[in-house]
Amino acid sequence: MAFYHPLLFRIDAERAHRLTIGMLGAWGGAGAPFAPTFASPRLATRVAGLDFANPVGLAAGVDKDAHAVDGFFALGFGGVEVGTLTPLPQPGNPRPRLFRLPEDRAVVNRMGFNNGGLAKALPRIRSARRHGTLGINVGANKDAVDRVADYVHGVATAAPYADYVTINVSSPNTPGLRDLQHGAALRDLLAACDAAKGATPLFLKVAPDLDPTSIDDIARAAIDHGIDALIVGNTTVTRPDLKSANGRETGGLSGGPLAPLARQRLSDFRTATGGKVPLIAVGGIDSGAEAYARIRAGASLVQLYTALVYEGPGLATRMLRDLDALLARDGFASVAEAVGT
Repeated sequence: MAFYHPLLFRIDAERAHRLTIGMLGAWGGAGAPFAPTFASPRLATRVAGLDFANPVGLAAGVDKDAHAVDGFFALGFGGVEVGTLTPLPQPGNPRPRLFRLPEDRAVVNRMGFNNGGLAKALPRIRSARRHGTLGINVGANKDAVDRVADYVHGVATAAPYADYVTINVSSPNTPGLRDLQHGAALRDLLAACDAAKGATPLFLKVAPDLDPTSIDDIARAAIDHGIDALIVGNTTVTRPDLKSANGRETGGLSGGPLAPLARQRLSDFRTATGGKVPLIAVGGIDSGAEAYARIRAGASLVQLYTALVYEGPGLATRMLRDLDALLARDGFASVAEAVGT
């Protein structure tokens, strides 16, 4: 990722991403202003027992190692989710592994949970000025002998420092990881992580590439094990019609072309859960109108990633203004009133 700028788009996508995170980290570290970029009582909401100043959040994967938490909060996000963080540092997959698809306003990545490890990120997380809700997204190392043990370690270690912890079993770029979304493997994982989280809310992030039987099974497991929210979803390995040559790269597709699938999966999980588990919508959200549509379809919160690449750092503020106007237009006094209507 890199916020749109002609110079950034002239350099390798991953290097541009690192530069962007570095600039935001320096800005936040220098005391970026934390007066809300846009605030409205209508936008405040409560999900999983947590208070969010607004429903627009930053998705995991943007700031994997928590280098720019202060900077992202200063952009107006009501929630920032860092990670995915694994117990041990790992380099991820070989480069190049991040590709822009400008003709499609999309990105393909096959990063592979590259991160410096949970232990190195925790001091930065601990020292961040929390002007919003902070989530920590955890995963398993690629070569882990016992992946459930990796998740349990991640949840137990992150929980004291997070407002919520997300178990990420949705990445397509770690072989076999998505198998943990199904059947007994998922139930064993949820039971073990529930025992490790203490009082910290536990979220589950699932992929959009699921069939109806899997959706029903995940929904039942989430309800049975008291999962506090479902994040629906991540990138897709499917390929709709794309204009960019980079669309042929292997990995997960995100951005505008993902929106129809992401909308459908949100609707599917709303039906499967019967509204018993809060849903967080991710995938192809690039405007206040789209965020509002996802909320009306059942999302309590939304998260952004790829749209920032093309819309720039002012996107969150623009979305909040538009979302507030749409809520007012339709007579809703709060986000919560609009969810699932």
